[in-house]
Amino acid sequence: MFFINTFFLGVSLSMDAFAVSVCKGLSMKKFSRANALIIGGFFGFFQAFMPLVGWAVGKQFARFVSSFSHWIAFALLAFIGTKMLIEAVKDDDKEIPEGMDYKELLILALATSIDALAVGVVFAFQGTKVLPSCAIIGIVTFVISAAGVFIGSRFGAKYNKSAQIAGGIILIALGIKLLLNGLGVF
Repeated sequence: MFFINTFFLGVSLSMDAFAVSVCKGLSMKKFSRANALIIGGFFGFFQAFMPLVGWAVGKQFARFVSSFSHWIAFALLAFIGTKMLIEAVKDDDKEIPEGMDYKELLILALATSIDALAVGVVFAFQGTKVLPSCAIIGIVTFVISAAGVFIGSRFGAKYNKSAQIAGGIILIALGIKLLLNGLGVF
């Protein structure tokens, strides 16, 4: 069950990176496997690293909030999931950046992994195995982001909104599951 939950968490967290990867793919005149791997690597690394940072911060406070940590986990995941849903249904046209700019890629990878930082705090409160979780999240994000570049270069932004909606719903569902577990429902 640990692997399945963490896998779906990784899928959910990677939806922002997927959306950006699709945009990067759209901006390529011709698909490049090397660029897809580089972009996937940037996003995968930050999605794996940020929960570790959040866990380290959260671990300092876990003993003070352990009795109501399930509420904190629920609130954080529900907030992140709702934010993803709202961003997905907004009707704004974003400019698609051109080419491969490593500074921009670094900023994008950092920005899309802020949600993973909050999840790391949840890991500390829930006593989650942090290193395997971070590895799974990083690998899932790497694969999904690299695929996003390919999809963007082939199909455009057709599936971008659906992927963000699915990611938001999965995060909210995971938050509800953690809350119900913490309340002893199951």
